[in-house]
Amino acid sequence: MQTASTNRFDAIVIGSGISGGFAAKELTEKGLKVLMLDRGVMVEHSEGYDYEGKPAFEVPARNRMPEPLRDSDYFIARHGYVAPSSRKFYNDDRLNPYAYDEGSKFYWIRPGAVGGKSLIWGRWSFRWAEEDFAANKREGIDGVWPIGYDDVAPWYSQVEKYIGVSGSRENLPYLPDSEFMPPMPMNIAEKWMKERLEAKFPGRKLINTRLSNITVDKPEQNRTKCQHRNQCGNGCSFGAYFSTQAVTLPAARATGRLTLQSDAVVTNLEYDPRAKRVTGVRYIDAKTGQAQVVNAGLVFLCASAMGSVQILMNSRAPGSEKSWFDNSGTLGRYVMDHIFRVGVSGDIPGMTEYIEYGRRPGGVYIPRFRNIGGEEGVGFKRGYGYQGGASRNPMGPVGFGAEMKHGMRKYSGWNFGMGAFGECLPYRDNHVSLHPSKVDRFGVPLMKFDVTFRENELKMMADAKEQGEKMLREAGLINVSSYEGEHVPGDAIHEMGGARMGADPRASVLNGWSQAHDAPNLYVTDGAQMASVACVNPSLTFMALTVRAADHAVKQLRT
Repeated sequence: MQTASTNRFDAIVIGSGISGGFAAKELTEKGLKVLMLDRGVMVEHSEGYDYEGKPAFEVPARNRMPEPLRDSDYFIARHGYVAPSSRKFYNDDRLNPYAYDEGSKFYWIRPGAVGGKSLIWGRWSFRWAEEDFAANKREGIDGVWPIGYDDVAPWYSQVEKYIGVSGSRENLPYLPDSEFMPPMPMNIAEKWMKERLEAKFPGRKLINTRLSNITVDKPEQNRTKCQHRNQCGNGCSFGAYFSTQAVTLPAARATGRLTLQSDAVVTNLEYDPRAKRVTGVRYIDAKTGQAQVVNAGLVFLCASAMGSVQILMNSRAPGSEKSWFDNSGTLGRYVMDHIFRVGVSGDIPGMTEYIEYGRRPGGVYIPRFRNIGGEEGVGFKRGYGYQGGASRNPMGPVGFGAEMKHGMRKYSGWNFGMGAFGECLPYRDNHVSLHPSKVDRFGVPLMKFDVTFRENELKMMADAKEQGEKMLREAGLINVSSYEGEHVPGDAIHEMGGARMGADPRASVLNGWSQAHDAPNLYVTDGAQMASVACVNPSLTFMALTVRAADHAVKQLRT
């Protein structure tokens, strides 16, 4: 193993996704020399998008995972939303497994390329409300946030202006407005649905999607507005959606102070218990198998929630099972994810003279309406929102010859569908651990998951299903149906917790600046830091907290 004899870098950023990309940008722009480490393969903007813009017939297997490949896969092809066109962006679970068959069922859906989840995320971008930060304390739930909305609001604004978020101003107290670009317009069927739903259910709203797909060019970032191809998961050379490749990585590189190392598998952090500081990062070159320790005075850990927790848990004294960063006994605990797999749909009568041109990458959103405004008696805590939209699809082939071809030029009627995303409460015994005997090909103990949804979350989904059917029927839809799939943590790809922030070092891993209680030169700014999850998509909050933490870290260095 090689060890760097001197600090060649001021800071090390572990992970290159939504949080890591912003950490690298902010730190380099503030004058620091930064090393970014990522375990994934290198994917350069534009040239690394192998199947961008290509129709299904130009993609292997018409862009459907072949059954033998899917069935032989350890996990990701069966449950990870993977297609041949995007496969290289995802982790190979045969090569890099976890203890899937032990503990409770958990879908750990991981990226496998530089850019992380910023290449594969859904791009729904919401601010948290003050109530989201206050709910744990108000309800007596373990895990009081040491910060509130006002602490994060200016950083939300900074991030939104930079990345570009399209959406509509609604002045909803439970879903704060962002710094918006113009929204992607609703289609005629969604406008029809909005008018009828809001009339039938006063207080409930159907609004434009809030997306980090830009609707106005950003030439200063070499980005062009969304082309409405809805192929974001294959990469976007236009830079229309926010990704590390398109936005933060070019900015960090432009400073001349960034060094990026792909195929770098971080195993643990080196730690000086007397000084209570992280001294370096140990990583293995995935291509050569050679281990190396590189030193720096500041470390930002942004390897995604469970990846960061795994690194923290494996950072321990030789022969010890206890992490240097677990004096509180909470490391690996309070793991959460959004619960979903409940959906409703129905047919909208009429308007068959209209079709929608283009393929928007978003739709519409119904914000949370449960347990707000003093509502009582619904039988569960917190709430949920719906993501959905209306569409018409071309008719499928029926018959033969000319009749079949002419028939496929027609469209079915309008259909509206939506799925619920609900909040999971933080439970101490929802935890992850390192496997006592199984290790990966680099010698790192496999992750084992013991995380389940509880009665509160299941009651919430039952209500979401019932209310969804009711809204569609009373709005005038026909053939209304619903489904409820298996609820498996990790399935929503919004895993959070495991190294939560808090004011008390005896009950949390990080303080209110995302800074480790046990190492002031270590910041963890991905989903691991979260003390609760709200019911909205979390990525915008991760970015805001990362920019806030970077500002704090540099000020600490300078003072």
